[in-house]
Order: sequence, then structure tokens, then C-alpha cells
Amino acid sequence: MRVTQVSGYSNGSSITQLAIFVKSTAGSDDIDLSYAYLSLSDTSKQVILNYTSKCFSGSVSNGLFGTINSGNLSATTFGVMVVRDADGSCTSSNPSIKNDGLVVLLVNNTKCFSGISTRTTVSGCVIPEHGISGGIRFSTPGAYVDTIIELQK
Repeated sequence: MRVTQVSGYSNGSSITQLAIFVKSTAGSDDIDLSYAYLSLSDTSKQVILNYTSKCFSGSVSNGLFGTINSGNLSATTFGVMVVRDADGSCTSSNPSIKNDGLVVLLVNNTKCFSGISTRTTVSGCVIPEHGISGGIRFSTPGAYVDTIIELQK
């Protein structure tokens, strides 16, 4: 598993949502996200999140942060939005990444951390049931000028 990018949604004073782009690596087995978990830490608090089928979208239909209602996510859950799924096998009941598939894991930071403020270092990883974890590490900027901010690439 590989984290390819992390973007954040800012309300001007904090990052309220995270979008973590995850894909399978060449030659890897299928990755079943219902058995994976996401660990995130903002230097003062660590959260462990599991997949919820309540927040799933088979496509990006209303933008990165508008497709899934992040209000349905809790402090212990993440949602999945499919970006690329060649064989259509990634579903809400079977959220598996196969054959160079690409999905976005969505996190409600307001519920996890009360938002992520400026100048904060965040680290973590996406841990599949089998295989190699995908690493996450970024520092937020000193000011939130744009609504959508690229945090890790």
C-alpha cells in the first residue's frame, strides 16, 4: 500500500477534513480496507480509525470534499471514495483496492482533533491486514489561505 498524497480542507482557521490518497503497489495482493486501520497523531493526541460503510462513494461526483458527507464520520471512523477502480470491485460492502486502484480515505478532523491548527506536525500510517503500511507525515502551513491545501505529496 502506498499513500500518494494528502490534502486538507480548511475553514480558514483549521483543517477540518483530510483526504488521504491510497493505492496498491505493483505486485501487491488485494487490500481490503474493511480490515485496515488508520493511525493519526497531531503531537498531542493519537486516534485510530476504522472503515465505515456509512461513508462510501463509488466515484468523485461533487469534488474531493463534497462527495461524501463527513458529518457522518466519527472520531473513530474513516470513509472511502473511489477514484480509480478498473474492474468495479471496490464497493461499500467490500472496499478492496486491486490492480493499481486508487481510493481516497476521508477523515473528519473536527471530530478527531477539534480541527488541525496551523504549524502542526501530523504523522501516521494506513495499516492493511497484510503487507506494508503507507506512511503519512506533514506539517501544516503558518496560515490557511486556500480552502484546499496540499499537505503531502
